[in-house]
Amino acid sequence: MNNLLSILKAISDKNRLRILSALLSHEELCACQITELLQVAGATASRHLSLMVNAGILKNRKNGRWIYFRINTEDISLGPIFKWVKHKLEGSNQVAQDGDALKKILLVPCEDLCRKQRRDKACSKKQTGANG
Repeated sequence: MNNLLSILKAISDKNRLRILSALLSHEELCACQITELLQVAGATASRHLSLMVNAGILKNRKNGRWIYFRINTEDISLGPIFKWVKHKLEGSNQVAQDGDALKKILLVPCEDLCRKQRRDKACSKKQTGANG
């Protein structure tokens, strides 16, 4: 029962649903791309992503300075939940706006997104939080 509660909690927030929707449409996104999409502080995006990873909805991997997130396809019991969420979000104005925004975001290198999110300061190689 606790596992189910964690999953439901992880999708019971508008921004987390936006993350899930984006990842249902894109194989993998960097934390900095998700932060840019949500237009929130890096710490806020990091909390959302952490909750989703801890619930088992998302998987992540680190590649150098960047942390990438994807849907957890290894847990087949999540498949019907993902299908249901995708169906329920069809036609959503927010999902359409996010799709348009992601097209633009994906054209920008992660390094540039990171610099922008850190207010044009160079991204330190030691920084590996939600901002990439």
